[in-house]
Amino acid sequence: MTDTTLTPDVTVVVIAYNDAHRLPRAVHSVLRQTLRNLEVIIADDCSTDDTERVAGELAATDPRVRVLRLPENSGGCSAPRNAGIDAARAPYLMFLDSDDELPRHACKSLLLTAESTGVDFVTGEVTRVNEENGARGLWYPELFDSDVRVVDGIARAPEFFTDHLSTNKLYRAAFIARHRLRFPTGMHYEDQLFTAKAFTLADRFAVVPWPVYTWYLAHDPGQLSISSSRHKMANVRDRVHAARLIDTFLTDSGNAALRPAKDTKFLRHDLRLYLGDLPFRDLAWIEEFTEVVSEYLSTGITPQARAELPREQRVCQYLLTAGRFEDAQAAARALGRPLLAPRAVVRDGERTYWGDHLPDDPDALAELDITEWQLDAQPFTSRPVRHELTRVTTAGAKLRLGLRTYDPARLLADPDGITAELWLAAAGEPLRVPFAYVPAGTDRYEADIEVDLRKVPMAAKGFKGRRHPVIALERLGLRRTDILLAPGDLPARRTRLAGHSIGVAVEERGAGRLELTWSRSGLLAGAEVIAPTLGPVRRKTARISRRLSGPRLKTWTYQELKRLPRDRDLVVFEALEGRGYADSPRYIYEELVRRGLPLNAVWSHAGDPSGFPPGVPLVRRGSWEYVRTLARARYWVDSHGFPAAYGKPRGTRYLQTWHGQAFKHMGFDIPELRFGSEDKQRLHRDAVARWDLLIAPSEEFERTFVRANGYTGELLRCGLPRNDVLVRWREVEARDRAQAARVRLQIPDGRKVLLYAPTFRDGARGSGASLRVDLAQLAAGIGQEWTIVVRPHYYERFEVPREVAPVVRDGRGFPDINDLLLASDALLTDYSSVMFDYANLGRPVLLFADDYEHYRNSARGAYYDLAEIAPGPVLTETVELVEVVNDLDRVQKEHADRYAAFQSRFTTYETGGASWAVVERFFEGIA
Repeated sequence: MTDTTLTPDVTVVVIAYNDAHRLPRAVHSVLRQTLRNLEVIIADDCSTDDTERVAGELAATDPRVRVLRLPENSGGCSAPRNAGIDAARAPYLMFLDSDDELPRHACKSLLLTAESTGVDFVTGEVTRVNEENGARGLWYPELFDSDVRVVDGIARAPEFFTDHLSTNKLYRAAFIARHRLRFPTGMHYEDQLFTAKAFTLADRFAVVPWPVYTWYLAHDPGQLSISSSRHKMANVRDRVHAARLIDTFLTDSGNAALRPAKDTKFLRHDLRLYLGDLPFRDLAWIEEFTEVVSEYLSTGITPQARAELPREQRVCQYLLTAGRFEDAQAAARALGRPLLAPRAVVRDGERTYWGDHLPDDPDALAELDITEWQLDAQPFTSRPVRHELTRVTTAGAKLRLGLRTYDPARLLADPDGITAELWLAAAGEPLRVPFAYVPAGTDRYEADIEVDLRKVPMAAKGFKGRRHPVIALERLGLRRTDILLAPGDLPARRTRLAGHSIGVAVEERGAGRLELTWSRSGLLAGAEVIAPTLGPVRRKTARISRRLSGPRLKTWTYQELKRLPRDRDLVVFEALEGRGYADSPRYIYEELVRRGLPLNAVWSHAGDPSGFPPGVPLVRRGSWEYVRTLARARYWVDSHGFPAAYGKPRGTRYLQTWHGQAFKHMGFDIPELRFGSEDKQRLHRDAVARWDLLIAPSEEFERTFVRANGYTGELLRCGLPRNDVLVRWREVEARDRAQAARVRLQIPDGRKVLLYAPTFRDGARGSGASLRVDLAQLAAGIGQEWTIVVRPHYYERFEVPREVAPVVRDGRGFPDINDLLLASDALLTDYSSVMFDYANLGRPVLLFADDYEHYRNSARGAYYDLAEIAPGPVLTETVELVEVVNDLDRVQKEHADRYAAFQSRFTTYETGGASWAVVERFFEGIA
């Protein structure tokens, strides 16, 4: 039992109003903190439901909980938070909303940081959780992507005005008292003024890169949060009012110089949220919204902040304030979506303007000037296009669509020809519906498409969920898929077919894609209906039904199938966990084909079979056929790891090629595994024990990867088969691949290619955190002579920014990175193993490592000091990178000895004959 006579270290103020069912979750998240000496103040804003009773019960069960009940409802968050501030006993203070949670170590980690740095407050990352689908994301991860750092005042980091939440921070109570900080009453968005004052008044604040708050986004329309109630005009007025109060505070406190930073935050966050909603608002709402915000936009925003806006937002804001509401709706769909084109443009000499006509006002003309997008200079994959539906009808299982494609960048006029398909996926591979365009005016095309929904590939148990059709265009083997927009006022409709009911509507968020929602019906809906409505016996039946169609049954079936004799000619290949025809398995397979060996090869794919050669037998990873193939195959060949649930059958031989030399810690050198549970360690040992033969590219690979994984089996010291083509880059085949890649990427003749290939960041997959170079600055500095090809890790997301698309290419369309390595003149990476492969080419390697200390000291760690082994310069600023690239010959000469030492250390076994050696050894007796 905690001694309540002690002064707590931290007070957490939990505010609640009519939230009895979620309040316990929030309070328990505090009581379970690893910091035990804390107090919880439940500030009940005079709830009318069971909140008062529930709060009392929570206080009765733990002496650390106190309850404050306001005498009357305040209608907002300010009064209960202020009451909590006044009642707090601890030297540090946090705020928590009753519908959210604190991660288990939040209080302790923030307190330790505050005490060790002596700052006025500490701020940390927020995890946002969509309660409807469980999707998780980070709140402005770019603000929290480095080590713990101390900022000496907001002027040193004005971007933190964007971090306007009060709940992801631990405040020193003395700081709040000294400045008499309180939340303003009588308004929403009170956080914004409170945190703006805190940031401005703090002498120093600290930033931690880990999540300290979990923000739940309710999907129930009856429980929408204030920030999710943007459809209410009072919500808009409160946002603008909060912005004006911050302006007054900054001016009165002598901090007017911070206004541009605060204005940038208002335009790019607050206003941007409402602009994104315009496609789903009626014209009356948009007109009233414009009346509310126009005066502030014209008189309250600094010119500096307005000038730094992305061009597409400037266009949208101009159309809105000019009263062109329908045009503003169309422009709003393209916000943050560089591949989404305007419906029309006007070309006037060397200038290009948004829309189908030009205003007379020169200032207005400047707002519509999109010349910087260089529409006509962009490559196939980055040239913007716009697919809109003009008609959506259903007739039984048939979905009939009228498509209009706006093509102001003249993508479809390409002389090489383009094939077009509509793709629609559910529980399997997409249904592909080819169609043909007909011209329908200047830079405009139309098509009629009929989709038979019965032909959409489906699992045996059917499908429940949402899907969005896309338009797939292909040219010279390079494909792009683009969203399909539905009218904002599309009436929802529903069609039925055997086993399913399918809703057809517009997705009421984002750009407004066409959305199809599958729900099971008839027998397929049985398990969904039985469990919540019937008794224990039938619920058990439903559970058994789920097991009979899930991974447990597949594992059991696999165990039975592997008892059967092996298919002596069957080889199953898998690369990149089924992501493509690539890596060393590709080159081993091609050596088998070249020799004409009597083997039956089957390739695994993770859902997209398009990158595999015609005629290659394929099986989808995780499918029943995949289970059967693994159980019967005599040979397994892969570059990552076949699923751990499938033990290797007796008589099967497993070749592990792995996917490169290790820079970061692997296997049991990773603390998570080294200090993990016995079960976790056993699973890893069992997975490694399946390997019969492991390929090694160097002695360093043996010292690091082999040792760290406890592998004691046979090693084949021959280099990686995938590197053969790099060692032999002067041969005709390699030169042809390089030229073909340049053609697909539309690299202009005479341009050099810089390949930017960073690795992912643990804990931030899909966040974009690994792409750390300022592409706009790099393109401006080297774009006259170089084309930049960006190839992020397949765990990462990336989209070419609109303004750099003439110079930057997206390299993700190549399953095998070797095509890009061969086509490039220099490599830019960070900690990726691609640097070791690239050394076989002898071409320059540049390393951009601005987060090296954080990366090296993160949970995983690294085997090497990057500066010690680097074959080229290690850079931390984009301006340095520009200087190096523009003087690359000199830089390469300066690093020649280091480059040679790097090759000697990490490419020892690479001779260009690995594929031959592997086939000879692994398929001994057949080869």
